[in-house]
Amino acid sequence: MRILVQRCQRAEVSVSGNTIGKIAYGMLVLVGFTDTDTEEQIDYLVDKLIHLRIFDDEQGIMNRSLLEIQGELLSVSQFTLYADTKKGRRPSYSKALNGTKAKVLYEQFNQKLREAQIYVATGEFGADMQVSLVNDGPVTILLER
Repeated sequence: MRILVQRCQRAEVSVSGNTIGKIAYGMLVLVGFTDTDTEEQIDYLVDKLIHLRIFDDEQGIMNRSLLEIQGELLSVSQFTLYADTKKGRRPSYSKALNGTKAKVLYEQFNQKLREAQIYVATGEFGADMQVSLVNDGPVTILLER
């Protein structure tokens, strides 16, 4: 499981010109799954994500978590996080989990975030989406388990 985290001032995702998910200050997370991912990995990364201290405290030091600032989260499925570019010029996505199984894990991931009292907006699994954000910092971190 891979999560690309971007601290943002705002973010939104649209499909066919219609905004389907939108957040104010918080995190945009791009989430990808592979065939060895389990619910245990989701639990670990959800805990890591919501407690990740990447938001500024009063002194301007990254010392606060998403929970502490009561930030919002935009979750977007992203199979291309498992792109393999070792051979040739066209990426291979053979390590990305197939759509049916990945969708189940993606929904579990989002539900666990909601259970942790995080506001979660989402994209549309499997759709051609347009994502926009104002990256704050910029701060971009890759989490993997």
